[in-house]
Amino acid sequence: MPDAPLIVIVGPTASGKTALSLFLAQRFKGEIVNCDSVAVYREVEIGTAKPDKTERGLVPHHLIDVADSNQAFTAGEYARLARQALAEIAERGRVPIVVGGTGLYLRALLEGLFEGPPRSEELRERLRQRAAEQGAGHLHRILRRLDRSAAEKIHPNDEAKLIRAIEVSLVSGQPMTDMWKQGREPLTGFRTLRIGLDPDRAVLYERINRRAAAMFERGLVEETKSLLERFGEVAPLTSLGYKQAAQYLAGEISMDEAVRLAQQGHRNYAKRQMTWFRREGGVEWIRDFGDSKAAQERTQRLVASFLSSQ
Repeated sequence: MPDAPLIVIVGPTASGKTALSLFLAQRFKGEIVNCDSVAVYREVEIGTAKPDKTERGLVPHHLIDVADSNQAFTAGEYARLARQALAEIAERGRVPIVVGGTGLYLRALLEGLFEGPPRSEELRERLRQRAAEQGAGHLHRILRRLDRSAAEKIHPNDEAKLIRAIEVSLVSGQPMTDMWKQGREPLTGFRTLRIGLDPDRAVLYERINRRAAAMFERGLVEETKSLLERFGEVAPLTSLGYKQAAQYLAGEISMDEAVRLAQQGHRNYAKRQMTWFRREGGVEWIRDFGDSKAAQERTQRLVASFLSSQ
């Protein structure tokens, strides 16, 4: 039996991935599989890029609202559930369309994850203290000595990933990039078309700024307050927008600062997303937004050609 087709849409936040996925799904009997690490959580709405209820009613969606806000949800868990969804969609004779901007989740889905050593909370706390005393750049320098290849792929300010990479290298006694190559199980049974959105940077930043401001106008602070009261400082509330809303509620920053910092954080995140996806390779890049007619028409031709080939 030939491999089933799989379409993947990637790109930075606010680039129109949702619009493009809906366009393609309606034309090619597709079903959408979320690949955003915040959209998996229930009750986290305003600060996410989840399709709204109207959009979700147009075509079937998967891997949205599958975890409680106080539940740990890993890339490995995502990959397991997403692979199950892909298989079920293909069995129905429909086309799975994976959409999102969380690069690690996508890598886990398509390439598999290595079995790393268990977490060491004692080591993690020591590293956090070192970062607090000497800055995140200090962790990046440590990782560069332990695993230069991993250091080149992780942003110097991404404390969580730096700590995990250092932890894996120290606990296992070998570089994390060496472990990446061991025991990974790539996705099988599918042939994949990767489509990437790469719109004009200045216009993208304008969209990001408007979207971030609109989140606060729609009640992000109130939603954050409710979630904090119910669950405390859970994982979704460390994400962009929620983090700044929580800082405002704690009296650490003003509302204007919260909006500005959320906008800046989303712009920086968009840069990191593009860096990640460009390094992945094998992407058909569309230099436009996913909601533009030209981008949709070009992508429709790409998908039609892909589906007709075996």
